[in-house]
Amino acid sequence: MFIRYRLARAAGLSVQQLRSYLDTGVLPPAPRSAGGHRRFTTLHAEALTAARALAAGHGWATTRTVMRAVHDGDEETALAALDASHARLDRERGELAAVHDALGTVLAAEPPASAPRPLRIGDAARVVGVRPPVLRLWEHHGLLRPEREPATGYRRYPAAEVHLAHVTALLRRGGHPLAALAAVLRELRTTGSPDRLRTELARRRDALHQASRHRLTAAAALHTYLLRRAEERPEHGTEGCVGPVKGTSTEPPG
Repeated sequence: MFIRYRLARAAGLSVQQLRSYLDTGVLPPAPRSAGGHRRFTTLHAEALTAARALAAGHGWATTRTVMRAVHDGDEETALAALDASHARLDRERGELAAVHDALGTVLAAEPPASAPRPLRIGDAARVVGVRPPVLRLWEHHGLLRPEREPATGYRRYPAAEVHLAHVTALLRRGGHPLAALAAVLRELRTTGSPDRLRTELARRRDALHQASRHRLTAAAALHTYLLRRAEERPEHGTEGCVGPVKGTSTEPPG
């Protein structure tokens, strides 16, 4: 029982949080003593170190899946969860690059001449160089927001909206995905300037870089833990002195 409290104290956790880690499979099962108390070993401390490294890189949802699978002896599920997490990060990088490229295309383009008055959809389509159904499709995806004539309900595109339609056409001709267009157009519509979007892209790029480094640390920590499990199973371990547990997050996995 002393080991349980010492592990919780060393990790900066409450005993209840420690039980939660056990119940959700983040920690391996803890055998009970003759008096019915859970017995924690140094292997539990190492499991907690690995879990915290995983959580910093992949989040607690993935961490719970991986650690449960490891403790169930299901390596395939653990690796699949890690692969899926890496794939999500890769997709985020791709989306970030797409928005960055789209923004560069917009900044390099010459602004089109403004229409002297709001245009109906047919006229707007001819000015932009697309067919009316294309403008409706872009509106459906939230890229354009035409006005409506009160009496007829016809779409009407003021100069600012025609400009955004030009931008959209330019980006689509460059093969930029709709998601990237939405981010660029949203910023242009809100501020008329790309500066805030450029700042946000730089911030997100730094965050992704940091996430990659955390994932690298997590891989090393998990590998170390797997080697230790191969050397010593919890049911065969001895109660050792539990030292400081690496990591700073105390978020429970629930």
